[in-house]
Parts: sequence; structure tokens; C-alpha cells
Amino acid sequence: MLRLSAILLFSLAGVFIIDQNIKALFVEGFRYYTDCIDLILVYNKGVAFSMFAFLDEYLKYIQLLLVSGVFAYILYLKKICYALPGGILLGGAFSNIYDRFIHDGVVDMVYWHCGFDFAVFNFADVMIDFAVLWILILNFKPNLCKN
Repeated sequence: MLRLSAILLFSLAGVFIIDQNIKALFVEGFRYYTDCIDLILVYNKGVAFSMFAFLDEYLKYIQLLLVSGVFAYILYLKKICYALPGGILLGGAFSNIYDRFIHDGVVDMVYWHCGFDFAVFNFADVMIDFAVLWILILNFKPNLCKN
């Protein structure tokens, strides 16, 4: 349990710190423009593609409750193979929730507009997607999780 907790907390802290440092650059004014990707500052009041923005102040508390449940579930599983992807997922999620408390919206900055316009996203979003994919693979291939 100690090993699982250590992996979970260090990966959570790592993603959180990296994401917050990247976001700080954009909040302080960094911008970069190319033909396909712009690095700009956008505050997302909702979740993916600005869904649920109508929940305003309640959204951050709902997310905090849901993410805390995921944290508890990963500890409940007691499987080391879920520690790293779980920590990555939680680090990204807590970083985005932290933004809602500090900036009243999630700090997003990567805007893809090459061939089609895509939602503006951030490092935490990418880490959450990566972790969800990893966890899905572990669920559908249980032989990969040997503890």
C-alpha cells in the first residue's frame, strides 16, 4: 500500500506541477502563433468543449467530489498497476480544478486550427486522456496487471 500511495502521489504531484508551470507562462502573457497551432490564453468555464458552463460556481465542487471518488477508488483497488496512470489522471484533474478556484476557469492554451478547428486544451487535458486510455487498456487486458 505504501508503494502504491507513493507512486500515485508522486505522479499526481509531477503532472500538477508541470501543468501549473506551463499555465503560469500563458497567464503571464506568453503567446505563439503558427499556421496550424496557436498557443494562446483561454479560460474555459465549462468542461470539454465548454459543456456544463451553465453550472458556474457549482462545477468545481462537483468535479472535486468526482475526482476525490476516483482517488479513493484507486486506493481501494490496491493494484500497483493503476498507481501511475491513476496519479497522472488525478494530477491533471486536480490541476484543472485548482484553476477553477484561482482563475474562475480552466487555463487552456493549445489551439489546433489546421484543416479544422479543435477545442483549446492544455497539458493536463492531454495527461487525463492518456491516463484514461492506459486505464482502459489495463481493464480490457487484465493479464497486464500482475499484482
